[in-house]
Amino acid sequence: MSGVDGFRSAFRRWRADRPFWGGLLLALGGAWILLTMKASLKVVLHVGMQGLAGYLLPALMVLLGLLVLFNPAQRLFYSITGILVTLGTWLTSNLGGFFVGLLLGAVGSCLAFGWLPDQEPRRSRRQRRKDMATAP
Repeated sequence: MSGVDGFRSAFRRWRADRPFWGGLLLALGGAWILLTMKASLKVVLHVGMQGLAGYLLPALMVLLGLLVLFNPAQRLFYSITGILVTLGTWLTSNLGGFFVGLLLGAVGSCLAFGWLPDQEPRRSRRQRRKDMATAP
């Protein structure tokens, strides 16, 4: 069981050093929009640039979400670009994946933008109890 606990604590430390929820929501919003696109490649190429943008913008959202997760030093640029791309899906991708992907992307971008790297990591209730028990 210690292997699972070790993995959990390592993941929590990794997650605390980056805007995890913002990047995850931005990537999930892009994935949702990509999943709601039903046009075949033949139709997309026939429609032209508008059809291609319907697939390009959600793919960029997924990429920006992953970049926020794995390169948090540039989170401001990625989150501003993410919100602009997310708002662009309103026109190009079924109203932003029927509003679900649009909302996920917008909330994720805002969370990534507002994240501060010097915040104290949140302590669990168990950790607070343990600290209170060991205090003199």
